[in-house]
Amino acid sequence: MELNLVMTIVDRERSQTMENICQNLKLPLTLTMLCQGTATGEHLSLYGLVPKDKALICTAADGEQTQKLMRAAKLRMFIDIPGNGIMLSVPIKSVGGGLTMAYLTDKKAPTGGKPSMVFSHELIYVILNEGASDEVMHAARSAGATGGTVLLGKGTGSRENGKFLGISLANEKDVVLIVAEARKKAAIMKAIVEQAGPGTSAGAICFSLPVSQVAGLRQVDADEDGAEETEAAAE
Repeated sequence: MELNLVMTIVDRERSQTMENICQNLKLPLTLTMLCQGTATGEHLSLYGLVPKDKALICTAADGEQTQKLMRAAKLRMFIDIPGNGIMLSVPIKSVGGGLTMAYLTDKKAPTGGKPSMVFSHELIYVILNEGASDEVMHAARSAGATGGTVLLGKGTGSRENGKFLGISLANEKDVVLIVAEARKKAAIMKAIVEQAGPGTSAGAICFSLPVSQVAGLRQVDADEDGAEETEAAAE
């Protein structure tokens, strides 16, 4: 049984196209959240670019629907060509009861078989104090990360004083999403914790999720070990 959370990050003006694709495939639940890229000011100035607002579109899909969704995004949005966004699927391990499963699958038995437990990429999910995304991305880039996406949020911690290890749990938060090669994930997370983690002004905490499929990452020069690296194209 396979069920995925399929996430697509694109320029905000292209989000409606992705929503239409999900609607045409009759996917029962699609959520769109506004976000921003993390390209540095120096990078933007070098190429004469301006920051672009992004949208994160999330939908639940079984194995067959995931393949159809990926295929449609490639055909209609050229999502597999660098610069047009990033698309990834994260396996869903469990859901809250039969009614939830029926809703997410439109009462159909999920297809696709048991998902593979070997993942070439992972999604690093970082929760940090509002306005500290530059510090987090500086730390992440020092360990090999090349891009990320920032979402706005609000903490709802239950600690009496609203803080835990220097993290203000009830204040406005940013969330940074970083797609990274599995072999680089540990180093990136370590750099974030050491340079922008609890006890710093960023107060970042992070965890990772497996990515079963990904599209929209560009290939760059091979590293000194001869292995190819990938770069996020949705900055």
